[in-house]
Order: sequence, then structure tokens, then C-alpha cells
Amino acid sequence: MENTAYIALSRQTALWRQMDVVANNIANMNTPAYKGEHMLFAEYLARSRSADSAFPDSLSYTTDFGTYRDVDRGPMEATANPLDVAINGEGYFEIETDFGRYYTRNGRFMLDNDGMIVTTQGHPVLTTEGTPVFIAPNEKEISIARDGSMSTETGPVGRLRVVNFEDEQAMRRVQAGLYDAQDQEPQDVDGVTLEQGTIEGSNVQPVVEMTRLIDVHRAYEAIQKLIESEGERQRTAIKTLSGVNQS
Repeated sequence: MENTAYIALSRQTALWRQMDVVANNIANMNTPAYKGEHMLFAEYLARSRSADSAFPDSLSYTTDFGTYRDVDRGPMEATANPLDVAINGEGYFEIETDFGRYYTRNGRFMLDNDGMIVTTQGHPVLTTEGTPVFIAPNEKEISIARDGSMSTETGPVGRLRVVNFEDEQAMRRVQAGLYDAQDQEPQDVDGVTLEQGTIEGSNVQPVVEMTRLIDVHRAYEAIQKLIESEGERQRTAIKTLSGVNQS
């Protein structure tokens, strides 16, 4: 008799997790280069009766299989900041951190106190040589070509490295728009095109996500009512079959 409640509860649990994913997308709709995530669901079959029964011998439960990342490019937003760089196509910038090399599409860079080009969290941005980029105090004009080559009024200072991976879905988001490649070897992107003075926006569509959040919330409430109704049905059946006075 509890099968209905168990099946409904499996769906409700999956919806709760989906609500978390959608809410996180909405919270990051203005985060540069953020990639929206979506749930993957699967059917889980559990044996219920013997194969000789005239009724179905398996029950269908809902299980959240995991999430996948929408890797489509977000909208390009002009900023006129010479240290803002957007990747017009595939690829990730290579970043040095205390935990190793991570990767990001968020090209909102800045200069630290030593004149090094870093992310907004202070992590060095690396060149094709695997080294950070330094800008001298007297250098004021920073130019970034479409192929990633960087120069100032005194000459070249390096070329930003842009890489990609065989399986982007296997990359794990760690913090502040950074991704761990999960032991995948980075491959340099051929024919990379960068846009200076531009930032890639989030690819989250706010109206779509808000609609999805409402749908998930309504589905969650509907299943909650089903669970409560099923509980009441079972209590009534037990009282009736046991002969307990219901007055």
C-alpha cells in the first residue's frame, strides 16, 4: 500500500533538487560567462511482484541522474574596458591558482599591485608560454589582438592561451567561474577569436528559468497533495478493515 507514496516521494525529491538547480541559474543570470545547468532524470524500475502475477511486476520510480551544463555562448556585452576579453567561439582561458591550473570563460581581468594581469579573485592569467603577463607602471595602452596577442606602446608582452577539452561536460565547476578539467589534457584552440573591451554574459534566459521554477514549484505542491491524500486513504482503509469506529 505504501508503493504510491514511495513513487510520489521519489519524484518530489527529484523536483526539490531541480528547484535548487533552477534557483542557482536565476541567481547567476548576471554572472559573466556563467553556463546554465539542467537536470537529467531517469526511470528506476523496482521489482514488486512475481512474474506469475497478472499485475505489473515492477514499479517505476524517478531518480535524478545528474546535471548537464549548457555550453552555448552567452551574449557579448561591450564594456570599453581594455582588460575585459571575451572568447568569440569555443575555449577557456588558462588560470593559475594555489590548487593548480583551472579554466574559465570569464574574461573580466585586472591588474594587481605588481602589474600582473589577474582574474577578479587575484589568480594569474597565463600565456601560451605558461607564464603570467606583467604590465610595466609606465605602460598605459594595452592592446589585445583577436588571436590573443597582447602588447603595449613599448611592444609585445605575451599571448593569452585559450584551450578546449574533449569533454566539456566532464569539467567540474569549482568557484568563481573556474573549472577543473578533471585530468583532461588542454588542447590549444586553433583560430581563436577574442574580443577586447567585451565580456561574455550569462547564457541563462531569465524568463525561461522563472517559468521553469514556477512549473517545478507547482508540480512539487501537486505531489505533496497526492502524498497527503494517499496517507489519508490508507488511514481510512485501516480503520475500515479493522472495524474501528470512525466517529
